[in-house]
Amino acid sequence: MKKSALLISFSILIIGLGVLFIALTSGNNIEKTESERPLVLSMTASVAIPESMEFAGEQITFDRYDKRERMDRELNSFTYFHSTTLLLFKRANRFFPIIEPILKQQGVPDDLKYLAVIESSLDPRAVSPARAAGLWQFLQSTGKQYGLETRTDVDERYHVEKSTVAACRYLKEAYRNHGSWSAAALSYNGGQARITNGLRDQGVDDSLDLWLVEETSRYYYRMLAIKQIFENPQQYGFVIRPDHLYKPMQFKEVKVSSSIPDLATFAKQHNITYAQLKDFNSWLRNTSLSNPSGKTYTLLIPTQEDLYYKKGESPKVHNPAWVVK
Repeated sequence: MKKSALLISFSILIIGLGVLFIALTSGNNIEKTESERPLVLSMTASVAIPESMEFAGEQITFDRYDKRERMDRELNSFTYFHSTTLLLFKRANRFFPIIEPILKQQGVPDDLKYLAVIESSLDPRAVSPARAAGLWQFLQSTGKQYGLETRTDVDERYHVEKSTVAACRYLKEAYRNHGSWSAAALSYNGGQARITNGLRDQGVDDSLDLWLVEETSRYYYRMLAIKQIFENPQQYGFVIRPDHLYKPMQFKEVKVSSSIPDLATFAKQHNITYAQLKDFNSWLRNTSLSNPSGKTYTLLIPTQEDLYYKKGESPKVHNPAWVVK
């Protein structure tokens, strides 16, 4: 009997607490309904748009409604597209050290490296639905026009260094034709003829004033936005540790002037896998390399040390602003 009474008393206590909880929470819900304050589970804040910024030596101010709203769209998009934007930081730590010296040597502003970020997400193996390929997304015909070899087993659109040189040639030519790097960048996406004809037909002098297809209109502002985030990552919520970045790779260069009948065997002879060989020489498009002309090709073989991440190791950080120590 004593045990039963104890259980009954305990049950009454539990019921009483339950009623009290319901009463309290109901009151809160009524209060929130009356004051129109719903329960906030998380917060997403719209990012601030800078008043102005410089890109490739050209100043752009975001006080006009269309420029401000286009920048707003792209800056918010990259800020909250977390996984993709984080991956861009990681890849940039590997590829910017390769791209930047080439841009400098070719006389192209450093900011144009962000064009490759927008074009391919810094993936040298990227292929678009239109069959544009590589880091700089060349169509086959355009690649040939700017000196890239494309055939069955070799496609230099996927060659990081050579495609960067080809992109510089295109951009310098577009700059000479249009007189600004913004127009050159827009023409990279929309074609030089479209920019030339648009300036003439729409009666404007600035390519940023053109009415273009949405992809091309967004293109320049996407570059501005990713530059802004890359230069101020913590301001936009990106906190990256040094050891989370992809490390720049060191390579042994192997020059060949003859055919390679089996690239898997070649890779094994150099103590790497076939997959690793293709990772860093993605311009090799077959399982073998034919070389009827005796041309000299340079294949990159990653060092054994760089094939592995060591515990506690932090890769060289290309831009100190990217990381929190």
